[in-house]
Amino acid sequence: MSFIEFVHRAIDLLPVLARFAIMMALILAIPRIARALRIPVVVGLLLSGVLLGPHMLDVFPRDHPVAEFFSNLGMLLLMFFAGWEIDLDLFRQKIFRSLVFGLATTAIPLVFGTLAARWLGYPVLPAIVVGSLLASHTLLALPIVTALGVQRQEAIVVAIGATMMSDTLSLLVFAVCVPMYVSGFSASALVIQVAEIVAFVVFVLAGLSRAAGYVLHKVENDEETYFVLMLGILAVTALLAQYINLPGIVGTFMAGLAVNAAVKDKPAKSKLEFMGTTLFIPIFFVVTGFLIDPLALARSLSEDALLAGGIIAALLLGKWIAAQSCGRAFGYAPAARRTMWALTLPQVAATLAAALVATKTFNAAGQPLLDTRMFNGVLIIVLVTSILGPLLVQRFAPAMAGSATRVRAVRGSAG
Repeated sequence: MSFIEFVHRAIDLLPVLARFAIMMALILAIPRIARALRIPVVVGLLLSGVLLGPHMLDVFPRDHPVAEFFSNLGMLLLMFFAGWEIDLDLFRQKIFRSLVFGLATTAIPLVFGTLAARWLGYPVLPAIVVGSLLASHTLLALPIVTALGVQRQEAIVVAIGATMMSDTLSLLVFAVCVPMYVSGFSASALVIQVAEIVAFVVFVLAGLSRAAGYVLHKVENDEETYFVLMLGILAVTALLAQYINLPGIVGTFMAGLAVNAAVKDKPAKSKLEFMGTTLFIPIFFVVTGFLIDPLALARSLSEDALLAGGIIAALLLGKWIAAQSCGRAFGYAPAARRTMWALTLPQVAATLAAALVATKTFNAAGQPLLDTRMFNGVLIIVLVTSILGPLLVQRFAPAMAGSATRVRAVRGSAG
């Protein structure tokens, strides 16, 4: 028996509570190790997920329902917190900029990704799907900018606000392509989807905002009820978003915006943040690492480097042009423009979800919308961007923090 086989057999004998203890030890130890190695904590959690996931040591099995639930809750909480951490006064002042940047960081990578896939020999519809996968992004490095205290700066608010439009538009393109690939184009289905999205946004940002503010105000002295109501709002908005074929993260982000003013400075808010940032959000990053098969990715890189390089280049260039062009037009400093670019690079949640659906979508001839070759390419993008994005944010964002400090000092001396 080889050493590897011995390790795997020993791991197979681990009880569930022992595996849970290992996960808790990871959440406790990885941030300290990552800081010692001077790498982002997010990267450390992702790599630990790769090491202990089903493709390597197999400490944690694939598709375990408890791990999946914790991970999904962490992803939803991440976007919920992103919504309520936004400075609403600044967001209202800069909503036009969020919409412009959201459109740019969606459309440009979509076009570049589609052209790259066509260049690689893919038909039109699968090529557009590849472009739509590159158009969205996951705010994987949001904890880094939060830790640095720059999450309320205008460039960050604009980048976070653009996420809602980016995920919505990219999924809308994807939702149009899937039925067309299976059975042909349907104008009525497209009209219905757009109408549902508009109604959902109005309902959450107008109706839910007022209703939640009223109810939360009534129970603000009952901390337990307040806490449970916030979780209920998160769950309901995520379910409603999924019901109309939107990612749950779009719903929870808008829910965070809706309750932003109501939950400010409330004790239950800080307790929910504590629970999310210390348990569920780290689990989300670790479980994301489970999806990465390093051997399969290595084979894809060696056997099909052109595909991986082409779509990664399309993503990097498309997001760079969007951040630089919009950032310059808005008058942002170079550090802010680079941080916006780095924030919009990671392709995790919406990208993986859509890619998995595409591999299980077949046309009349039995051909998948995305083949194994391209799916491996998508996994390479997930691995590269989930590491590169946080690393670049860690590099660029401190300059924003330094400039903010200098501005405050100048204002203080002027006063």
